[in-house]
Amino acid sequence: MKTGEERFIEAAVKGTEYLRELMRFVDQDEVILYWYHGIDVEGDREQKIFASEFGDDYDAIPAYEQIYALAGPTQTYRVTGDPRILNDAEQTIKLFDKFFLDKSENGGYFSHLEPVMLDPRSESLGANKGTKNWNSVGDHAPAYLVNLFLATGRQEYADMLEYTFDTIEQRMPDFDESPFVQERFFEDWSKDQTWGWQQNRAVVGHNLKIAWNLMRMQSLKPKDKYVSLAEKLAQTMPLVGSDQQRGGWYDVVERKTALGQDFHRVVWHDRKAWWQQEQAILAYLILSGCLGDEKFDYLRHAREASAFYNAWFLDTSDGGVYFNVLANGLPYLAGGNERGKGSHSMSGYHSTELCYLAAVYTNLLVKKQPMDFYFKPQPNGFADGILRVSPDILPPGSVKIGSVEIDGKAYDNFDADALTVSLPETDEAVKVKVRLEAVG
Repeated sequence: MKTGEERFIEAAVKGTEYLRELMRFVDQDEVILYWYHGIDVEGDREQKIFASEFGDDYDAIPAYEQIYALAGPTQTYRVTGDPRILNDAEQTIKLFDKFFLDKSENGGYFSHLEPVMLDPRSESLGANKGTKNWNSVGDHAPAYLVNLFLATGRQEYADMLEYTFDTIEQRMPDFDESPFVQERFFEDWSKDQTWGWQQNRAVVGHNLKIAWNLMRMQSLKPKDKYVSLAEKLAQTMPLVGSDQQRGGWYDVVERKTALGQDFHRVVWHDRKAWWQQEQAILAYLILSGCLGDEKFDYLRHAREASAFYNAWFLDTSDGGVYFNVLANGLPYLAGGNERGKGSHSMSGYHSTELCYLAAVYTNLLVKKQPMDFYFKPQPNGFADGILRVSPDILPPGSVKIGSVEIDGKAYDNFDADALTVSLPETDEAVKVKVRLEAVG
């Protein structure tokens, strides 16, 4: 979308095809879709693995795996309009609505399902029985749901976004106990502070992620409570979650300070993970772009986080992004998954999302500079023949279409304010270049 280079869309399409061919299972009886946990390859033999083999989620179907399976394909759908991808997303959402959604008065989404009966309350789930967490509620929006709404404009996806953010705002702030949100819950939303590694601990990046995504939702359906929570988290986090001396953001810290302590102690180590820097950069950029810096210096925090990330996380010799760095910024290469640049918990998602949205927020919201975006819709791909080109959920009226080209030629069938292009009827894919300009 940023460069228009064919190699990138080719990789995205092939990656999506790989997922659809090898990692997708369609349940014809329930008319829903699941995504496999993985594939075990031994020579010429391939064994698909349905239930998770990770320790936290062993022998269960965690919501976040099904959620993140849609991340890449949904972004690809934005560019190509491939109706098969939309169908996959629709059927995966049916899985969420039918089995993960708590339809009782408690509401929210369960974090795990038992893999045979798809029961979130099964005794076999152990510590994950009837539980809810940040990921099962909050990860829908950034992983796929924002892009699905942007690509289709459907009210049902706007409503689902509102439901998840209302749930976050209602259930997760816990400021009487801690400046950090509460992340894990039992079925009735009572606090789960004894679960596994988390106990009563905070993942710093999740607090920043909430602030970032609340500001996106604020531009779709404004509510004072969204801005209030986003600002409170963003203004509180630097003193409790960042390294005030060396820069960068910590990983997991204790939610409460012990008697006589002034700081929230780090858990296990003081290393810094790449994805948590992303949450800080995007949160402070969008806050600066939407609210300005009169009440708080959001832009300074965005730039400081960007400087730390660019200085230490990028491998400028061999390419790629390091998983973790030490507190002083040196890459952590001692062992385990954290020494690699790719693993079950690290792919291109956070890195590419950061590059894309940091450019969008910086250019269109902060610096008020135009940006070009590229699409390659299939013939009859988008059902209504409308290409929706908003790069993210931005404040209404903040950007408009300046010009459009199709296959290198000027094209004028577009709605500049609605950020839509009426596609021509063709027998093959066309390359669409859209220039977006900041308003005001």
